[in-house]
Amino acid sequence: MRELDAHLLIVDDDERIRDLLKKFLMRNGFLVTAARDAEHARRVLLGLDFDMIIMDVMMPGEDGVSLTRALRETHTTPILLLTAKGETEHRIAGLEAGADDYLSKPFEPKELLLRINAILRRMPETPTENTTPKILHLGPIRYDIERAEMWRGDDIVRLTATESQLMKIFSARPGEAVTRNKLVEDLGRDRGQAQERAVDVQITRLRRKIEDNPKQPRYLQTVRGAGYMLSPD
Repeated sequence: MRELDAHLLIVDDDERIRDLLKKFLMRNGFLVTAARDAEHARRVLLGLDFDMIIMDVMMPGEDGVSLTRALRETHTTPILLLTAKGETEHRIAGLEAGADDYLSKPFEPKELLLRINAILRRMPETPTENTTPKILHLGPIRYDIERAEMWRGDDIVRLTATESQLMKIFSARPGEAVTRNKLVEDLGRDRGQAQERAVDVQITRLRRKIEDNPKQPRYLQTVRGAGYMLSPD
């Protein structure tokens, strides 16, 4: 496993910490998805596989140790727990529950990177077909990657050929920004500003089908200076 190919799941109820960690890790080349609590993490894990889970211990509702123990019944994904400095009993309980490592807060971001990379280097290579998610969840929308089908409940969402192609491109790299140049290239079109503007129009149309509020997109986001990114639940 090359570290920069890794897709990480951050689970933390503190929105500020969650966002800081996501931005820091994405700047360092990782794909990152975030969950606000254990319940949210469980929903995300139904549709996506991850190379590592970075999880706070103290969360409202189900705590990180309990979730670690539950995940170990069905998942082998490495888990790194974040604990407060004085929570010795939580660190021990976390390791006993199946966590691979823990890091005491507050911590230096560089130390987190070292821990992540050390754990990933210990993991065996996994065939691509086993790590690719089969279903992406976008609120009430389900996108079946293998069948290239989009559903809202029991109703299929009709996609144009270009919209379907865009979904294939984005679903191959959830949580990763794709530049307009790259989208133009992957769509098989000639490069140029006119084609980039055409992509913008297609993105707008696609958003109307998957967003509750297309003008304030939650799932197909604009990443300033980087392009567009599909951010599933």
